[in-house]
Amino acid sequence: MDGFGAGAYPHHVDDYALECFRKAGRIASECREWAKASIRPGVPIRHVLESVEDLIRERGAQPGFPAQSSRNFVAAHYCSAPEDEQAYAEGDCVKVDIGVHVDGYIADTAATVDLSADQRWTPLVEASKNALAAAIATVQDGVQVGDVGAAIERTILAAGFQPVRNLTGHGLARWKVHTAPQIPNYAERGAGTLKAGMVFAIEPFASTGRGYIREAGKAEVFMMVRPPAKAKAVDREVLRAIEGWRGLPIARRYFRHLDRDAVEDTFTKLARQGSLVRYPPLVEDEGVMVAQYEHSLYLTKDSVEILTA
Repeated sequence: MDGFGAGAYPHHVDDYALECFRKAGRIASECREWAKASIRPGVPIRHVLESVEDLIRERGAQPGFPAQSSRNFVAAHYCSAPEDEQAYAEGDCVKVDIGVHVDGYIADTAATVDLSADQRWTPLVEASKNALAAAIATVQDGVQVGDVGAAIERTILAAGFQPVRNLTGHGLARWKVHTAPQIPNYAERGAGTLKAGMVFAIEPFASTGRGYIREAGKAEVFMMVRPPAKAKAVDREVLRAIEGWRGLPIARRYFRHLDRDAVEDTFTKLARQGSLVRYPPLVEDEGVMVAQYEHSLYLTKDSVEILTA
C-alpha cells in the first residue's frame, strides 16, 4: 500500500519479529491468490475485500490496513464503504492490495487481474509484474534505492508504458505501514540505501498515461496520527475502537457494529483536530489504465527473502 507518511527506519528485526513478518507474509500471499481467483465480472468488490479480511482473521492475524481493490484509472486506495454495491465489470483492470499484521508486524502485497475478454491489459499487467521481478533482482545489502527504481523504470518503459512516479515502495515496521526507505518507481538519485535487516515493500505501478496520480473522491481509508486534543468532544466508544488499531490504517466498515451517527461525528471531529488523516482514492486521468504488483522483502547480508511469495 502507498501514500502513508514515512519516518526513519525504526528498529532491528529480531527472531520473534522475523517469524511474525514471515507468518504475515504467508497469510497475505494466500489471501492475494484467493482474491485473484475470486475477482470476476459481476462479483461485488465489497464481497472480495470483506472476505479477504475474514480469511486474515481466521488464520490468526489481523488486517495491516483495509483490503483495497482499485480499478482502471484508480491506482490505489479504493476501499469499499459499508454499503458499497459496486461490482467488477468485463474490461476492468483490477488491482488488489492486501496488508496483514501479526502482533503489529506487517506484510504488504498486491497483484492485478485483467478482466477484459481479449486480455487487452495483459501487457500492462506483465510490465508491472516484470518490473517487480527486475527490482527484486537488484536488491542486496548496500544497493542504492535509486538503482532499484531504475530497474523498475527501465522495465516498464521498455514495455511501452510509464511508471507511476509519485507512488513508491516503502519500509515496513511494527505498527507502521510506511517507514523509510521510500523506494521510487524511477531512477531517483540520493534516495537512500537498502541495508541488511530491513523489511520493505517494492510496488511498481505501470500506467498507460503520464504516470502521475492525484487524490480524488471520498475517503474510506483513515489513520490516527496523534491523540485527540479534545477527547471529551467525541464518542468514547468509537474513539476506543479507533485507538485499538494502534495507529494502523482503518476503514469505515470496521465500525459497523457501532452507532453510525456516532462514528461519522467522531471521524469528522478527529479530522478537524488533525488527529485523523483521510486517504482518498489515488487516480490517474480518466481512461488511463494502471497495473500494480507488490511483494514484501526481508534483506540479509547475503540474500533477500520474499516474504509474500
